[in-house]
Amino acid sequence: MKIKAVKSQHRSDFTADMECEHCGHVQHLAYGYDDHNYHARVIPAMTCGKCGKNRAGDIPAVKNDNGTVHVAA
Repeated sequence: MKIKAVKSQHRSDFTADMECEHCGHVQHLAYGYDDHNYHARVIPAMTCGKCGKNRAGDIPAVKNDNGTVHVAA
C-alpha cells in the first residue's frame, strides 16, 4: 500500500487514503504515525483489503490492512 492522500495530521498522527500498487483499490487508514519506522516498515507490510497483497506482492498469513500488526525486524 502507498499513501494516496493525507486526510488529516496532528503532530505525528495522521489519517490517509491508501492505494494498492497491484489492484488500485483505495482504503482509508484511520491511524498512522509519521516517522521513519512507520513509513519504511509498517506501510510496506500493509495488505490490501481487496486483493490481500502487500507492497512486495506477497499475501501474508496475517492480514494487516489497518497498519496495526507489528512488523518483524
